[in-house]
Amino acid sequence: MERIIRITEDGSPTLFVQEMDEPYHSLRGAIRESRHVFIRQGLLTMQESALRILEVGFGTGLNALLTLTESISLNKDIYYHAVEKYPLNRQEYRPLNYEKFIDQVPEGALDRMHECPWGKEVQISERFVLYKETADFRSMNVPPPIHLVYFDAFSPEKQPELWTEQVMDSISRLCDPGAVLVTYSAKGAVRRTLASCGFDVFKVPGPPGKREMIRAVKR
Repeated sequence: MERIIRITEDGSPTLFVQEMDEPYHSLRGAIRESRHVFIRQGLLTMQESALRILEVGFGTGLNALLTLTESISLNKDIYYHAVEKYPLNRQEYRPLNYEKFIDQVPEGALDRMHECPWGKEVQISERFVLYKETADFRSMNVPPPIHLVYFDAFSPEKQPELWTEQVMDSISRLCDPGAVLVTYSAKGAVRRTLASCGFDVFKVPGPPGKREMIRAVKR
């Protein structure tokens, strides 16, 4: 999978997969999209003082980095289980330099996230534990309970096999009632699949360039 850096409209970089014609983040703004979808519509809506988060698609590590930064100001303890089948190599993640664009990031945090061992709990900061799993979404091994899901797979148009009832049902089984799933997609097929897997599904305002996105709550 060949990945090249693209600069998005808010000045922050993302990676672009040429053979899929698909970016890792919105070209309207990588950080802007991640903050809106996963932080504002996800993390900042949660009342728990200790959260277990599942990220489906660790990718560049941007969502994890933003969550780490917010955990400091929110005084939340975060256990972050990230699943990724195709981890980035050093030549791909080092030039991203997201710390340049995000205030109050612990120095070197993004590098530590990418360089820490897979399959092992790692204390990234006093209140943030990261566990990275190298797996296909259809065979991930995640211990429940999960309170918040960041579903950040490539789009349903590009990889429909990652948005199936099988995948969503496996996630649903990990979630306590009241758990939240957020994703940038707003497709009707995704909403129907989530509803059939035990979620109440809501369309909420999307990030720049998208009118809507999905926020779902486990029944």
